[in-house]
Amino acid sequence: MTQPATRRTLLATGAATLAVCCVGCGDDGDTSSAAASTSPSDGSASASASADSGDGQALASVSEIPEGGGKIFTEEKVVVTQPKKGEYKAFSAVCTHQGCTLNKVADGTVDCPCHGSRFRISDGSVAHGPATEALAPKEIMVHGNTVHLA
Repeated sequence: MTQPATRRTLLATGAATLAVCCVGCGDDGDTSSAAASTSPSDGSASASASADSGDGQALASVSEIPEGGGKIFTEEKVVVTQPKKGEYKAFSAVCTHQGCTLNKVADGTVDCPCHGSRFRISDGSVAHGPATEALAPKEIMVHGNTVHLA
């Protein structure tokens, strides 16, 4: 006998389906290629010649991370930025002020919708309070054209 689907089951199934369907979304035709290795101390990734397939969870294509900007991955609670061409960094997407999830990357900062804190895309440091602590760095790797959590 089959049990009726619960709201939780439907939401989880829908989220999983959406994640699978969105793999490869946002490819704007940019054929630039960058591979990277991470620096565990600051969460940054710099260019290197690696053809490895990646060890961690694939987040996005490098073409989805704009130069001078970034992209927030809400479910993973991580933000990946590209402060300079080919330089990728990652930070926690949880505001250090009161734990809200960051929601926007614009004008060189990652912004919190709750109380207006802003963090620099280059190092996660506080650009505007009320937060007083920088975002925690996260480790990422870039393999081929894909950004992976380490």
